[in-house]
Amino acid sequence: MSEEVKNMNETKPETATKETAAPVETMADYEDAINASLKPIHEGDILTGEVIGVSEDTVTLDFGSFTDGIIRLEDASDDPNFTFNEIQVGQTISATVIRRDDGEGHILLSMKEAAAVLGWERLEQLLKDQSNITVKISEAVKSGVVAYVEGIRGFIPASKLALEYVENPEDWVGKEIEVRVITADPEDKKLVLSAKEILREKEAEERKQRVSNVEVGLVTEGTVESLMPYGAFVRLSNDLTGLVHVSQICQQRIKHPGVVLKEGQTVKVKVIGIKDGKISLSMKALEDVAAVEVEEETYEMPETEAATTSLASLFKNIKLS
Repeated sequence: MSEEVKNMNETKPETATKETAAPVETMADYEDAINASLKPIHEGDILTGEVIGVSEDTVTLDFGSFTDGIIRLEDASDDPNFTFNEIQVGQTISATVIRRDDGEGHILLSMKEAAAVLGWERLEQLLKDQSNITVKISEAVKSGVVAYVEGIRGFIPASKLALEYVENPEDWVGKEIEVRVITADPEDKKLVLSAKEILREKEAEERKQRVSNVEVGLVTEGTVESLMPYGAFVRLSNDLTGLVHVSQICQQRIKHPGVVLKEGQTVKVKVIGIKDGKISLSMKALEDVAAVEVEEETYEMPETEAATTSLASLFKNIKLS
């Protein structure tokens, strides 16, 4: 063997590597799955599984048992507008066993029966926490509308749909709104929802923001909104309302704002105070300012000048040609 070949053999890198041994699986690794598959299933049990198939009429669940579970559309929800388009593969769903064998080797399940138990539990928690949820209005009924939460039919009174009473609930069908649970009674199957409290809070927060932009001393115009024995409420251009106390309407003492003002009248006011989100206005303060301005602009001729000025002195330097 030549020296060159010998050197090449000595420097040739090792190409063989020791393969990592694959972990050895044992029965213990499958213990949970085996126990789940062997666990007896009874009608009325609530099972939780993963969605592995969705069609127009059925949803298929895998919950680690020896067979899959099937939910038919009629067993999904009491909502007549519900479709399986809302269900996604991979989603986790809880359902009640209504038949251990549907005749084709599947377990027949019901989402709406599970909702009757789990749904009410969640609704009672939502009531306790006063949490906000978004619902879609499905139909209009007498004195309100219907929306479904957790597959449970909920009623929203017309007086709770908005800040003002809603005359035509039909106009709200198909809309999504934010509501809170105000009544959750599983025994009587009574669920009542409301959007009004949420809207009030939002309105108060928006008003707080607008009030923070108003400065004491601001002079602006407004419209008399209402008259009370103690004063007049004036709506300003920024859609805020302030009170002109009866003592701040004019210089004269009056018993009722109606003596001077009328609803719908446009008035000029000055912001004289802001406290706890309430705006105090004054018309009288503007009269006081006007009086001071007039007084400052009045000019009186000095008495000595007035006394010495005569008709003769005015013409004494005029030469007649």
